[in-house]
Amino acid sequence: MRTRSSRRPAVGIALAGGGFLGAAYELGALAALSESIDGLDLTELDVYVGVSAGAFLAAGLAHGLTPHAMVRMFVETELGDGRFDPASLLRPAWAEFGTRLADVPRVAADIAGEVRRGLLHGGLGTAAWRGVDRAASLLPTGVIDATPAEVKLARLLSEAGRTNRFDALRPALRIVATDIDTGESIAFGGPGTEHVPVSRAVLASSAVPGLFPPVRIDGRWFVDGALNKTLHASIALQEGARLVLCLNPLVPYNAGPGGPPAEMARRGLGAVLAQTVRTAIRSRMSVGLEKYRATHPEADVLLFEPRSDDATTFFTRIFSTSSRRGLCEHAYRQTRADLLARASTLAPVLARHGLRLNEARLADPMHALVREPSRPLPRTGRLGHAARRLGHALDDLERVVRLSGHP
Repeated sequence: MRTRSSRRPAVGIALAGGGFLGAAYELGALAALSESIDGLDLTELDVYVGVSAGAFLAAGLAHGLTPHAMVRMFVETELGDGRFDPASLLRPAWAEFGTRLADVPRVAADIAGEVRRGLLHGGLGTAAWRGVDRAASLLPTGVIDATPAEVKLARLLSEAGRTNRFDALRPALRIVATDIDTGESIAFGGPGTEHVPVSRAVLASSAVPGLFPPVRIDGRWFVDGALNKTLHASIALQEGARLVLCLNPLVPYNAGPGGPPAEMARRGLGAVLAQTVRTAIRSRMSVGLEKYRATHPEADVLLFEPRSDDATTFFTRIFSTSSRRGLCEHAYRQTRADLLARASTLAPVLARHGLRLNEARLADPMHALVREPSRPLPRTGRLGHAARRLGHALDDLERVVRLSGHP
């Protein structure tokens, strides 16, 4: 557990959501930033703001987990201990289904009453619509229960040297969720909410409406924190950060002039919804970034995200292990390329905060992030645990030596 410092926050990070796809992309981008900016330690920042999937990563960074360590946990699951394999983090929302099923007799009686009134008073059409409205209340508020993810995160944050309490952390950690009854954004970890377990706040922030049921905290129901804002970078600025690194993995796809048309309408409902959500998110975020320039002229806000013509990121099917590995590696390489292309504008901004862009390291094409699976190591027992730890340590040592520039 790290002790809280009285030093005024100076550098913060704001991580947007995006589900498993967003988490894989952001991990690759975070690894690229940590390797390519001298003086930047992403586990020693002053302010962490996380929304939805970004809440998991923000909590990890604030607790000292490096991007590379989280790549092993979330992406290279067959190489790690498997605790955070997405397939093991989700299950059907049986409790929600049971609640709706128990309501069937009551709702059926209400519908029958509406039909009777319609037959007696000649308003059968109106009664039918009322019946449909009553029947809609039987639909579950979410179909997936993410409680296993909360339990595993709570265990991770309860290990030696970590804490599941906001007020026991050195940096300011803010996890944003939305009160579904009022539409109000709540930044857990701020005044009045420090008592909420970090793992519970992360679950609430990640509760995408329709996919996950709302999460109850202190008598209120919360869902995805991205309903109001994409990044909530303003929270980091309000905490005193003078440099805020922002990661947004969701941008609308546009092949650009000369590229093949995406024809989203022909790709089905999933593609149409994805493009719609991404367009709304990106438009709203652009307005927010412009506003920050006026409200916080003394601060620098740097945004990192995929290019609009990045078909790999948009069309990746994220629930397979190989897809997660591929997207994470793709994000790592694309972010490195982006840093190098923007070096002339980024370097002076970073320098104002005591950081330096390592262009020589960025120009080296040999760097890679995600390790390909090889012969599986034992997964249980002391031998398996020791073998995994030794393999990770040797890989990390090799990376450090390579990044240092020594042969």
